[in-house]
Amino acid sequence: MAGSTVHSRFDSRVGLGARILIAMAVVIAASALTIVVVSMLVAPTLFHDHLGQAGLPNDSEQAMHVEEAFNSAIAVTIVAVVTTSAVLALSAAWIITRRIDRSITAVATAAARIGDGRTGERLPAGGLGPEFGKLTDTFNSVLGRLETVDETRRQLLSDLAHEIRTPLASVDANIEAIEDGVRQPDATTYAAIRSATARLARLADDLDAVSAAVEVAVHIDPDPIAAAALIDEAAARVRDRFTAADVHLAVRCSTPTPLSVDAARIGQALDNLLVNALRHTPAGGTVVLAGDVVDDTLELRVTDDGEGIAADHLPHVFDRFYRGDPARSRASGGTGIGLTIVRGIAQAHGGHVRAASDGTGLGSTFVLALPLT
Repeated sequence: MAGSTVHSRFDSRVGLGARILIAMAVVIAASALTIVVVSMLVAPTLFHDHLGQAGLPNDSEQAMHVEEAFNSAIAVTIVAVVTTSAVLALSAAWIITRRIDRSITAVATAAARIGDGRTGERLPAGGLGPEFGKLTDTFNSVLGRLETVDETRRQLLSDLAHEIRTPLASVDANIEAIEDGVRQPDATTYAAIRSATARLARLADDLDAVSAAVEVAVHIDPDPIAAAALIDEAAARVRDRFTAADVHLAVRCSTPTPLSVDAARIGQALDNLLVNALRHTPAGGTVVLAGDVVDDTLELRVTDDGEGIAADHLPHVFDRFYRGDPARSRASGGTGIGLTIVRGIAQAHGGHVRAASDGTGLGSTFVLALPLT
C-alpha cells in the first residue's frame, strides 16, 4: 500500500516531460556505467596481451608508460563520449518534451474551452509524427461534431419554440375571441382549436419517435419476409395519399430474396421515405420505390423527380430536426425527424441509409441498405 501511495504521488506531481528526461538520464547513466565496467574488465587484459606480443615485459618502464598513456586515453575517451552523449540526448529529450508538453497543453486548453461552450477553435498540427497527428485530427473532428451538435441544438430550440408558439397563439386567439363575444363557440371555432392541439400532439409524438429511434435496437423483432412483400405493403399503405396529391408511385422489385428483419420497423422506415418524397414532389411528378440486391445487401431505393437537395444540405438530411428550408417544411407539415427515425431503424438492423441528389430541382434518391445475412 505504501509503495502504491508513493507511486500515485509521483504520478500526480511529475509531468510527462520530466519523466522523459528522468528516463533518458537513467539510460545515459546505465550506458556510462556499462562502458566503464566493460572497459575495466576487458581493456587491461587486451592491453597486456598486446604488450606481450610486442615483446615488452609487463614490469618494464616502457610498458608502464604505455599503460599509463592507455589508461589516460581510455578515461578521456569515456568522459568525452559520455558527456557528449548525455548533452545531446538530454537536449533532444528536452526539445521533444517541450513539443509534447505544448501539444498536451493545447489539447487540455481546448477541452477546457469546450466546457465553456467554445467549440469553434481547432488544434494546429503538432509536428510530432503520425500518432500525435492522428490525435489532433480526431480531436478536431470531435470538435467539429460538437459544433454541429451545438448548432443543431440551437436550431432545435428555435424550431420547437416556433412549433409550440404558433398553435398556442391560435388557441389563445380563439379563446380570447369567445371571451370578448367576437366569436361564438361553434363547430368552426372548436375545429380551429382542435387543429392547434392536434399540432401540439403531433409534435409530442415526433419527440417520442426520435427517442424511440435512438433506442430502436431494443425493440427489433426480426422475422423472415420477402423483399417484394415489404415493398408491396409499403406502396399499398401510401398509394391513396399519392393519388390525392396527383403524384405517380411506381413500384419495382427485381428480387424475391428473403431476409430477416422487423417488418413493422422497416415498413415504418419506408413509409417515412415515401412520405418525404411525396412532400417534396410536385403534382404530376413521379416517385419510384425499388428493391435490388447489391452484393450481400438489399437496397430499398426511393427516387423522386421533385425539389432535390442542395449539396450543402446533403450531409445533414438525417440529423434530427434538420430542415434545409424550415419555412417550406413547416408549410408542408414536416418536423425534420422522419429521416432520423429511418437512420435509427437502419442501424438497428445492421444496415445504413444514404441520400443522393444532383442539386435543387433535380430530384433525390434515398437508399435503405439492409444486410441479407
